Amino acid sequence: MTPRKTRILTGITTSGTPHLGNYTGAIRPAVAASRAPDAESFYFLADLHALVKVQDPARVQRSTLEIAATWLACGLDPGEVWFYRQSDIPEITELTWMLTCVAGKGILNRAHAYKAAVDRNRADGEDDDAGINAGLFMYPVLMSADILLFNADKVPVGRDQIQHIEMARDFGQRFNHLYGGPAGKQYFRLPEVVIEENVATLPGLDGRKMSKSYDNTIPLFAPRATLRKLIASIVTDSRAPGEPKDADASNVFQLYRAFAGVDETAAMRREFEQGIGWGDAKQQLFERIDSEVAPLRERYETLMAEPHKIERLLRDGAQRLRERHATPLLRELRAAVGLRDLSQAAGGKRKAAAKASTPQFKQYREGDGRFHFKLVDADGALLLQGPGFESAREAGQLVARLRQGAGAGLRAESGAVWLDDEAVGELADGVALEDVTAALSGFADGDA
Repeated sequence: MTPRKTRILTGITTSGTPHLGNYTGAIRPAVAASRAPDAESFYFLADLHALVKVQDPARVQRSTLEIAATWLACGLDPGEVWFYRQSDIPEITELTWMLTCVAGKGILNRAHAYKAAVDRNRADGEDDDAGINAGLFMYPVLMSADILLFNADKVPVGRDQIQHIEMARDFGQRFNHLYGGPAGKQYFRLPEVVIEENVATLPGLDGRKMSKSYDNTIPLFAPRATLRKLIASIVTDSRAPGEPKDADASNVFQLYRAFAGVDETAAMRREFEQGIGWGDAKQQLFERIDSEVAPLRERYETLMAEPHKIERLLRDGAQRLRERHATPLLRELRAAVGLRDLSQAAGGKRKAAAKASTPQFKQYREGDGRFHFKLVDADGALLLQGPGFESAREAGQLVARLRQGAGAGLRAESGAVWLDDEAVGELADGVALEDVTAALSGFADGDA
């Protein structure tokens, strides 16, 4: 078994229509990063966050569908990463409340978005909190829950989001301190911020940064004819064909470079120096962008025509993610804060009931053709996830050894569980080796 992979978590805003700037600056590099073999990547549609600003139900639904289809069309593979909708993970909202109860209000008062809204009100002579909903104020706590629930190691963000990652670290540290007990148990890893310094910023139609707020965007999946028309409207200078042009000062060239390879970019730069006409330059830009976007556009249109498939994919991703990570950790956190089974105080009756309950091994075959097993406790929560085997017999033989040994000889290293020198699985989030051995002992009792 390999050590725990680095967990990288990315939230995807579910508002607006994606444009070329979103694609080159966020979507394309994130999809490329999702293929890193040493990372476990989490990508979620932040539809709960969208409610802070959008109160139009149809728009929230439509935007979530469009954004999901966009990322899938651009190559995000749900079979290789965790891809889910935020609102499908109820543990996120439950953790939000737990963190709310340890978060300092003074810290939230200093959140950039809230302070900016207050400053605007003061400038307009309004009450500080006029028109500000509690969702805006509590936004950093929900974002912290997004991150801490899955114990993300790294969170790629722009510089304007650094403060939110610092808050997540603060809230996680406070929780660990309050509920870690004498042993100083660390329920949460403290996430590291990853600054996206090299994000490509594209110019819009008017030369300013491409942004919906400037109404100067080129939609990523605009029809071919519309794409050609928009590119033709890009603002240029008055230099005529034959006059040398400054490529680095040209919006057309900056857009071209974002889509072209090194050799293509060098060739276009020479054409600028030789005085290419703006019409010809824009035609080459259109052809270069369309050659990359056309197959993505086709996949996007297919996905949008089958929303039930996207819905099924997101629900499946959330269900598997809850079972593997969210539910086990929340069960541990609930116990930590005192939201416990009251019958634990009943002494012998509780012990007798626990003895009567037994864990279960579940064996199944995945889409890759390999055979797997998992150990779950009496409530069905995942404890141990086994590796894949070429045959059901191999998986069954290891399960039999674990049942018979009742946990003897097991050891854990970086979340991986070993039986003597054989890797037998990985611990679920929030699960200790002692939980597995206790379950196996209970299983052995049940067999007896």
